[in-house]
Amino acid sequence: MSYNDTLIRACKKQTVDTLPVWYMRQAGRYDPEYRKVKEKYSLLEICRQPELAAEVTMMPVRKLGVDAAILYSDIMNPVASIGIDFDIVKDVGPVIHNPIRSTADVERLRPIQVEKDLSHIMKTIEILAAELQVPLITFAGAPFTIASYLIEGRPTKSYIRTKQLMYSEPAVWFQLMDKLGDMVITYLKAQIAAGAKAVQLFDSWVGALSPNDFKQYVLPTITRIFAELRHLEQPKIYFPGVSSGELLPLLGQIEADVIGLDWRVSIAEGRRRVGSRYAVQGNLDPYVLTAPMPVIQEQAKAIIDQGVERPGFIFNLGHGLFPEASLDKLRELTEFIHAYSKEALAKSKQGSGV
Repeated sequence: MSYNDTLIRACKKQTVDTLPVWYMRQAGRYDPEYRKVKEKYSLLEICRQPELAAEVTMMPVRKLGVDAAILYSDIMNPVASIGIDFDIVKDVGPVIHNPIRSTADVERLRPIQVEKDLSHIMKTIEILAAELQVPLITFAGAPFTIASYLIEGRPTKSYIRTKQLMYSEPAVWFQLMDKLGDMVITYLKAQIAAGAKAVQLFDSWVGALSPNDFKQYVLPTITRIFAELRHLEQPKIYFPGVSSGELLPLLGQIEADVIGLDWRVSIAEGRRRVGSRYAVQGNLDPYVLTAPMPVIQEQAKAIIDQGVERPGFIFNLGHGLFPEASLDKLRELTEFIHAYSKEALAKSKQGSGV
């Protein structure tokens, strides 16, 4: 089997014969085989076993026929290395035992030590880089999203403590952003050195901010992260998470290759907002997967029709898969995306005289 580089080509806005597709959280609880693994091991226990983590990463590639693997890991993994004590609690999410609430809390955070604390994740990447016939995407959580967990102590819908610190103690906030930015840069560079073929920065909750607050309190750190990675050839994806449509026009200067969109903004409008320098990725509402297959295909078709209008499109969901999703529907959707996009791209080339 030859290596499938369709994702890399799309990230670089090069010509492709079919649109690449992968799904956020594509290794997850919708898969009965994965659920059996989770009966024995927690998420963090799986991550500490490179062979098992690699196997879980490869499951959806084999079962769904997607064009990329996304590393089985969690955005919280690196924060243990900088001095955060946490657990991932079932039906809750990350729970922080020593939350950030003061200057002293930020000052005690130490630099990340990848070789000492995260060698198991690097080993997983090495295994996957050697075995996969599709690109491996690795990732990190973006500073605002990580900070929201560290400050709140657990997942939140209001971000009240996070915003209170941001507004009331901006010096402490920017000190925290700097330390988390350093963590992300070091972590992503190590992932690429271990064999990652692309990296994604997940900023799942930054859409909780107004455009002005994002520009003032978060964007400088995002800009610095991608500037530090720009010399590396591997494509870089920034996903500003859910409800982030109003932030898209502010992203025009970051040194990323791809911007991820959620389902609240169309592909055409997302492209208009971010400008022509980026490829885009997205953006099927994950819960469309609860619909009958003809409805799923119709929604996917509308996204594909917009995606093929310009080079540089990757089909994905607008957020991660959920446990009730159907493995069979995902497989059928993947096949549909490949088949329909091949036809649509061929027509697009004919129409342009290529």
